Amino acid sequence: MSSKSTPWRRRRVPISFCLILITVFTALGLLIVDLRSIDPSAKIKNKTLEILENFDISANTTANNVEEANVGKKCATVEEMGEIFSRGYLEESLRVRSIIRDHFAINGPSRIRELHPEQFCNHGYVIAKASEAGLGNELYKILTAAALSVMLNRSLIVGQTREKYPFGDYISYSNIFFTMKEVKHLWRQNRCLTKYGKHLTMRIDDFQKPTRTHVLCSNWREWEQPIIWFQNATDAVAAQFFLKNVHSEMREAASDLFGRPEELHYRANVFGELTRILISPSRDVEWAVNWALNGGRDPDIALHMRMMMNRSVRARQAAVDCVRKSIYNLQMTTKPKVVLVSDTPSVVKDIALSLEEFAEVVHFDYEHFEGNISGNTNKLNNLNFRAKDWGPAPRWVAFVDFFLASRAKHAVISGAHRRVGTTYAQLIAALAAAYRIDENASNQSTITFLSSFQSNLLSEGLKNQIGWGHVWNRFAGPLSCERQPNQCALTPVVPPAWWDGLWQSAIPRDAQRMEAYGIKLSGFGTFDESHLNHFCRVRKIPVVVIQLI
Repeated sequence: MSSKSTPWRRRRVPISFCLILITVFTALGLLIVDLRSIDPSAKIKNKTLEILENFDISANTTANNVEEANVGKKCATVEEMGEIFSRGYLEESLRVRSIIRDHFAINGPSRIRELHPEQFCNHGYVIAKASEAGLGNELYKILTAAALSVMLNRSLIVGQTREKYPFGDYISYSNIFFTMKEVKHLWRQNRCLTKYGKHLTMRIDDFQKPTRTHVLCSNWREWEQPIIWFQNATDAVAAQFFLKNVHSEMREAASDLFGRPEELHYRANVFGELTRILISPSRDVEWAVNWALNGGRDPDIALHMRMMMNRSVRARQAAVDCVRKSIYNLQMTTKPKVVLVSDTPSVVKDIALSLEEFAEVVHFDYEHFEGNISGNTNKLNNLNFRAKDWGPAPRWVAFVDFFLASRAKHAVISGAHRRVGTTYAQLIAALAAAYRIDENASNQSTITFLSSFQSNLLSEGLKNQIGWGHVWNRFAGPLSCERQPNQCALTPVVPPAWWDGLWQSAIPRDAQRMEAYGIKLSGFGTFDESHLNHFCRVRKIPVVVIQLI
């Protein structure tokens, strides 16, 4: 007996080991209870626990080790945050491309014009209205309306001014949407008012007025007005607000396009796919793009520097290093071709000198371009008050740069003096990504979107990436590490609108702004859904409707 029992005794777990395990699980239990007491909603994901779940806690780990690991990972660098997006967007984008294509086949003018009069008079539309201000913001107005038309199963109208589309001298538009003029004509032709008693009305909802918008509290799919205008949707955020709408029908319609807000690694290139199907460069702009390429191949990498007339040496060096890193990761056997785009001409010259050591550099030099870009140049050039914001070049140059950079085959890099990943850079990357996907190809090619940060931009983490139009805004809170070195980080092609994912957290300014929408954010960006439901039940706001016919 003794000879058989000896090995058994040697395998017994020591009492000290059991005490350690009890200590670990007791600490975790207290942590859970404490965090639940802060936020009563059982549905809210706790970010601290998510972080802990990413560590391999072995049986020999003590309570002190857990505490040290938690302290050591209480924040992340931008590159660590960007690892979430390493999976890419290909599979989801192909699915969304099919949804968008089918939507416009069903709701496009060619089919809607042929509807029976009664069916036509019961059909609905979403209108996009844009001015000729900043290209990125104005394009997002059109793209948001297009995305909303898909969610609501309505046709798209793109508004015109004096029978011209926004930036119509530089952008060619497809024929898959209506003009307001045609809808009014068809409304009269089908006798919607005289025979069916239906006025042509438009319901207006202003996203930038949180006390008046219905973006979170109303089921837009039940709205009866023929036309809906979702006003002031100037970035990627507005359309994604429907992901948190209190009505499940709206949430499901939004998630069909944008995915679940907590699954940052599983998202489609929605705005890139919409841009691809809606617009293309005008003939003159296309000619200028080809002139810049001088008949050569498309660039491998596009670098966009938003410098606002600043010549920061740190920003320049960080961007050059990011280009080097991108080239190394691509494992290119030939000399890479880099297209350089910036609002500050002097920066272009400075960076080009550094890049030419290891790459072929392409830049659209408008001063030497002999072609004629037509259009209302006086109107676009008279905006002198925006010279620091947009740079000294003629406004039409921004369109050439946009479509030139979107020809990049492998990577788009965004650098800046202050805020990285503006709406302009986002849409360059999104369109480039959409261009590279060919659903008929056996080997798919994808774009890598990278953000270049110099260390002085990260002295307080991402805290200064304020503004909902900037791609890293939803990561700018307390989970962003301070005093980071230069970063070259993977970046989402669709900027997230919420704070549900790993390492996302809100800055106080955004938490305060969200309260007006009925969202009470915690420091980690979570919120109590019951508070939003109560907010929506008790608030009474007017419905803004105007009659067109």
